Amino acid sequence: MSTTPTKPSASFAASGEDTSTLVNRLWSYCELLRHSGVSTLDYVEQLTYLLFLKMADERDKIHRPMAEKRGIKLERLVPEGRDWPSLMVRSAEPLVEHYEHILRDLGSRPGTMLGEVFLKAQNKIHEPAVLERLVKDLINPYSWNRTDVDLKGDAYEGLLQRGAEDRKTGAGQYFTPRPLIDAMVDCIQPKLGERITDPACGTGGFLIAAYAYLLEHYGDELFSDAGRKLQSGDITGYELVRETARLALMNMLLHGIGSSEGRPLITVQDSLAKAPERFYDIVLANPPFGVGSVTGEAYTSRTDFWAQTTNKQLNFVQHIVNLLKSDGRAAIVLPDNVLFEGGAGAEIRRRLLDTCNVHTLLRLPTGIFYANGVKANVLFLDKARAKSSDRPATEQLWVYDFRTDQRFTLKQRPLRREHLDAFVKSFHSGNGDYNNRIANDRFQPYSYDQLVKRDKVNLDLTVLQGSGTAKAITSPEVIAQEIVDDLETALAEFSAIAQALKVSRTPDVGPSATSEHEV
Repeated sequence: MSTTPTKPSASFAASGEDTSTLVNRLWSYCELLRHSGVSTLDYVEQLTYLLFLKMADERDKIHRPMAEKRGIKLERLVPEGRDWPSLMVRSAEPLVEHYEHILRDLGSRPGTMLGEVFLKAQNKIHEPAVLERLVKDLINPYSWNRTDVDLKGDAYEGLLQRGAEDRKTGAGQYFTPRPLIDAMVDCIQPKLGERITDPACGTGGFLIAAYAYLLEHYGDELFSDAGRKLQSGDITGYELVRETARLALMNMLLHGIGSSEGRPLITVQDSLAKAPERFYDIVLANPPFGVGSVTGEAYTSRTDFWAQTTNKQLNFVQHIVNLLKSDGRAAIVLPDNVLFEGGAGAEIRRRLLDTCNVHTLLRLPTGIFYANGVKANVLFLDKARAKSSDRPATEQLWVYDFRTDQRFTLKQRPLRREHLDAFVKSFHSGNGDYNNRIANDRFQPYSYDQLVKRDKVNLDLTVLQGSGTAKAITSPEVIAQEIVDDLETALAEFSAIAQALKVSRTPDVGPSATSEHEV
């Protein structure tokens, strides 16, 4: 069967409603389900299975006729008789029985993307009337394929956020906003034939955006040999949580990446547990915030790391550098503490500046992540070739201050792609020469000598001083939310310190013996 690349669907939600409205509707039904003994997480899991079947049917109806006109045989994502129409013709007990049969059958395809999507899937909604209402009243009337958003991914993330709020836990997740993902990809500018990965891929947002960029800029060239490699491993991801990896596989299939019967393009593993065996041209990532390994300890087996630490983000920085081929490019979302933490952090930053061209730092505002109060950045770097001199790979670090006097919230003023237009323009203002870019009030360079002379190689740099004018015109609701964000940031930092003190048996040690790998 063909693994033809497909363009995102042109259909829209039938009622023209946005994601938040659909999330509210789905969440209200979740509230009813909980009285029937169905937990929030079970509901979200069942929803992902059903939405995948619905969206696979929508994709087939749109893309199969288009492909046939071009003489291309496009594979069905889901076999006939195990698909969404086969659910719609059944009611009551037969509907439940057939749904359970679909889950068993699709999950019994080992070594395939479809088999991984439905691996060990079980029906948790046993009441026929409840399942029928979910299928026929809440999912079927709406089109879930959209060109402008990843509607299923956004709905899933929104439900998880609501679930986290409902449980009053810290599981609100640090999902990367779609506008930020798109801007990062526009800066990196993937090329056909390059290998792309995300070592902490979550629901697959970076991988899908990178593929969409290639589809937009290369079009029919994706039918070439280089394009077909995208379907078999040139775009891959790694994810620790199986349930999240399942959604990433769904999203990739629905966006035309990979094949139902092909090998899974998402690997479920702890990316930090061992040195990489495969190397990439591009790494895009928003590593999970936290401390230590799955067991809460440092990754002492990673002799390829510059320094041992329990700081998960610093470990991911080291891992990503090792994932890159020479001249490979990376864009990494990182919390503020990575820029200034001492001990191993200072050593890692020094080695990073020496071995990579760390050319751009984007300071992000608060209010753009589901988890309130997150202070984060995007670090852009290119891995240098083996050095023939003692000259550091970094000449200048350009800092773009998108934080000072910027106010965003998830509801009143959400981040949009156009808010990052000025940054992307500044990023490319050197026409390929990072050192020849055009400075402005928000975008300024710091030389290597300036950086290494700072205490602990502190990269917590600010270009602008707050003017105070933004607060004068900001609504009271936004100001109140900013206060909450600041308090939650402080609490999160104290929690991280407490956790680090709890899991650390010994202080961070110095640099480990580095084992350079050939790429």
